[in-house]
Amino acid sequence: EALGKHGEAAVPHLAAVANCLSYRWEINGTDYGTSVRAAACEALGKHGEAAEPHLGGVAQRLQDENEDVRKAAYKALKSHIEARGQAVAAAVEATKGEDVCGLAHKVLDEIGQAQAADQGRAMSGAAVV
Repeated sequence: EALGKHGEAAVPHLAAVANCLSYRWEINGTDYGTSVRAAACEALGKHGEAAEPHLGGVAQRLQDENEDVRKAAYKALKSHIEARGQAVAAAVEATKGEDVCGLAHKVLDEIGQAQAADQGRAMSGAAVV
């Protein structure tokens, strides 16, 4: 919960949080690590793109034996899916009234020109030898 309140400052610590997804602390057959795993799911669910490299671990918690952990994993993944859906909708909205295919061709053409220029510079540097 604390990481969720710290926003961007928490991003460098997300890998450590992801390590907690598999945390177990068992005493006499009772797993006391469930709250840690659930909290890790919740924290990763609140950090958008920065947490994306760790979503595979969150998805594995959907198979957790503890219902609270499974619910936290589901909620975290759902928040990422919803955020992506909103981002896609915003991108589509931004292109309304524009020739999307034309824009795509323009971008691809610019990428191709940049790559050709890079290759040209590399070739001219090699020819000087």
